Amino acid sequence: MTTADHEHNHPHDKADARTPPARHTHAAHDTKPDAAALGHGHAEHQRDAKPDAAGHGHGHGHGHAHHDGLLGKVKEIFVPHSHDSSDKIDSALEAIKEGMRCLKISFVGLIATALIQTVVVFLTNSVALLGDTLHNYADALTAIPLAIAFILGRRVATRAYTYGFGRAEDLAGIIVVVLIAASSAYAGYEAVMRFLHPSDVRNVGVLIAAGVVGFLGNEIVAQYRIRTGRRIGSAALVADGLHARTDGFTSLAVVLSAVGAWLGFPLADPIIGLLITIAILFVLRDAAREVYRRLMDAVDPALVDQAEKVIRSTPGVVEVTGVQLRWVGHALRAEARIAVDSDLSLIEAHHLSHQVEHDLVHGVRRLTTATIHAEPLPHDATAAHNLVSHHH
Repeated sequence: MTTADHEHNHPHDKADARTPPARHTHAAHDTKPDAAALGHGHAEHQRDAKPDAAGHGHGHGHGHAHHDGLLGKVKEIFVPHSHDSSDKIDSALEAIKEGMRCLKISFVGLIATALIQTVVVFLTNSVALLGDTLHNYADALTAIPLAIAFILGRRVATRAYTYGFGRAEDLAGIIVVVLIAASSAYAGYEAVMRFLHPSDVRNVGVLIAAGVVGFLGNEIVAQYRIRTGRRIGSAALVADGLHARTDGFTSLAVVLSAVGAWLGFPLADPIIGLLITIAILFVLRDAAREVYRRLMDAVDPALVDQAEKVIRSTPGVVEVTGVQLRWVGHALRAEARIAVDSDLSLIEAHHLSHQVEHDLVHGVRRLTTATIHAEPLPHDATAAHNLVSHHH
């Protein structure tokens, strides 16, 4: 048997100029192919592809119920619909550039907001504002690991890192969680110390103004990060935007502490400080859970359903015998096993695998890579599988 590696250019691909052309491995059989060498009629096919800027306009068919009513709208503010971040996706290079631009601008905005609040902390002696200010600094600093992850994600795969460096975004998520935890711990410590050693809050009017500034600054950054994250398909950026939005509402809590001090209730300041700490802990829980799911290769089951539906709709596929999805950064990879007619030649099975892979990349949003394994119908595959097991 002879084998040959061919490189194909697909007109629908919009790959990063720095990424080498996708490689397809075909097994071309001669007149008397060896059954064992051919893998008993199995054909594997892998290709890397990038969706175009328009996202090809394919639906996702997730079947989620949308939130209705006032409660649903409030929930949507903190927890957007699970597939919102797949509304649009650009090519890899355009997405990284846009993500980096968003991080730079939002970093400057949050640092400016935090610096203003720092000055007001010294003027007012407010522990509630101190907790909010520290959280804003931590939120701004989350842009650094995310930026590093985006930069690493642009690097091409190597022989050591054969899947590339997209998972650096997940490592950045761990750093984000640690920063949130640190800001929560310090804010809680300061609030407890203020309970034990109370002191008056000064310049209440300035404190109220600082709380309003904190809310506006965080909300502007939140909208920008969430909008950009949805456009480029970055769950990490969307989550970071939600983090900023939560910071904005904790800034409004600072206003409440100022009003309490103005009404002659000095303990309002440390109480609000503790409430802010609790709010940060809720954000920490959600962020840690999301990072954990990414590290454990968890995906939305609706994405698996969608992938199976796309595969079954491809003519020639008799059955879908397995689908596996995993995230690499903000890109989705798929591995699938399909059952085909045992009368198909190896070349025909390869072409069918190619078509399934093409349909998946264009039918499941944010999916950029698909590996398809074709095998005979189950009743014809028993002997082949036994022979493969014998060789192992």
